[in-house]
Amino acid sequence: MTRVILLLLLLPIHVFGQFTNELIIPPTLEGTDFELTIAASTRQYYDGTATETIGFNGDFLGPTLIFNQGDDLNIEVHNELNESTTVHWHGMHVSPEDDGGPHTIIDPGTTWNPTFTVLDRATTFWYHPHLHERTNFHVTKGAAGMIIIKSEAEAALDLPRTYGVDDFPLIIQGKEFDDDNQLVVMGSDDNLIMVNGTLDPYLEVPAQIVRFRVLNGSNERVLNLGFEDDREFQQIGSDGGLLSSPVTTNRLRLASGERAEIVVDFSGDTNVVPRMVTYASELGQGIPGSGGGPGPGSPAGSELDGEDHTFMEFRVSSATANPITEISTQLATHDIWDESEANNTRTISMDGGGMGNPFTLNDDLFDENNFSETVYLDDIEIWTITNSTNIAHPFHIHDVQFYILDKDGQAPPANEQGLKDVVLVEGGQTIRFITKFEDFADPEVPYMYHCHILPHEDGGMMGQFIVVENEGEETILAIQALRSQYRVYPNPVDDQIIRVLLPDQLSPTDQVDFTVYDLAGKEVSFFASTFCGPDNLKILYLEDYKPGIYHISIRLNGEYADQLKLVMK
Repeated sequence: MTRVILLLLLLPIHVFGQFTNELIIPPTLEGTDFELTIAASTRQYYDGTATETIGFNGDFLGPTLIFNQGDDLNIEVHNELNESTTVHWHGMHVSPEDDGGPHTIIDPGTTWNPTFTVLDRATTFWYHPHLHERTNFHVTKGAAGMIIIKSEAEAALDLPRTYGVDDFPLIIQGKEFDDDNQLVVMGSDDNLIMVNGTLDPYLEVPAQIVRFRVLNGSNERVLNLGFEDDREFQQIGSDGGLLSSPVTTNRLRLASGERAEIVVDFSGDTNVVPRMVTYASELGQGIPGSGGGPGPGSPAGSELDGEDHTFMEFRVSSATANPITEISTQLATHDIWDESEANNTRTISMDGGGMGNPFTLNDDLFDENNFSETVYLDDIEIWTITNSTNIAHPFHIHDVQFYILDKDGQAPPANEQGLKDVVLVEGGQTIRFITKFEDFADPEVPYMYHCHILPHEDGGMMGQFIVVENEGEETILAIQALRSQYRVYPNPVDDQIIRVLLPDQLSPTDQVDFTVYDLAGKEVSFFASTFCGPDNLKILYLEDYKPGIYHISIRLNGEYADQLKLVMK
């Protein structure tokens, strides 16, 4: 018994309901030129050993980036980690090379310099690493931050918008510490909730209408938010921007990666202390955080699961000089495409799981050399997402925002009828959404779609698609038939001689060109040759290459054919 007691005394002590730490409000960066540095650091959460963390421009999380619709941005991202990473602008409509997916790797000691125009309407996005198999680690350790996009249309509305006064970011994350005060990189075993990297937070708010930009930045947990006194509030925005009009509710369910904007009226609360709760007891079976797992008799993964927990307190002070006392009733216009306008439909199935098997999409694990889907530029498409597993998965797509058409044939609730980039698909459920792929086409660099439960994403529950200009069905089919039949070996390579295996279908008259790029997108070598040789083999001599990651772009008879990743040791 004594041994057990001593072990317990070594563990970090966390008591719900004691709100002793003022909520950290991340600083802002504004303008058109931005500089971010991702680096390892530490933060003192408990007495004893400091907690190892990762942050942008600081020790945990990152600054809130404020963009203006229409601005041309220049961003420098410096990687001071001792490992590679990427940075993804989650929700933003940018070109694939600026998107920050798994292919856009930032090596240690290097700088990535995306430049793009802000095309999105006013909303709340976020940024985080997206390196395959390391996303969960980087985000758990603290690498994430919020993005606020402003627009003239939003500025004309009666809404709170003074950052840190009546407009606050709330990055809510489930976390767990081990007995050495270190953050545990896990799945659903988190046992406490942080807000903006703050434990047991309180926030001073004015006695007026206050806006909260809420992000579920957890790696798996679904949040079901409300207030201890069950008060009503209004949701004004979803992932991709403002709703048509405010939706009055007393609950806000957010899956990992989802955002929402809400307004809360504190004008009558100078003598009370409102508190925010996650009502996990109300989540349906199989939803991460509900407790009891996907089936009867399954154990809960965490003390948070299936239990209602109060995790944040609001201390109400005097109103500001010019408070917002009423908000606009008409917020944004949504012109949803009609189903009859769709050029194509496609189905993505969520599969696998159980008995140690990984979760998959369309029964396939992520392969960075396999572009699962090819989309034509300017096409309107309907995607059907079916979940054949017994747990809920949040589906996220890059590049576009979408409108949910239906869930199991029923119209989505009012607060999900705006623009979205994440939707929670419950076990056994089918949802359909409609979207348009416009502005950006690149046959070589893909966009991602994946489950936003970070351990599932890292485990391969992810696919990728390219957007191409419509060059004719015959040309696209020919490209698809040959893609992924090219292989490079050895890989990694350390002798500067590599071999590229070519498809059997090629003939001696086919022209196969190879262009080698470094991670910054700079061309370092070009090899032009007519295909020859009975072994379908080309040998490339990579002289004086520095160690690192390279991409080999392959063109067949002038048309893009494939892209291969090469690691030089």
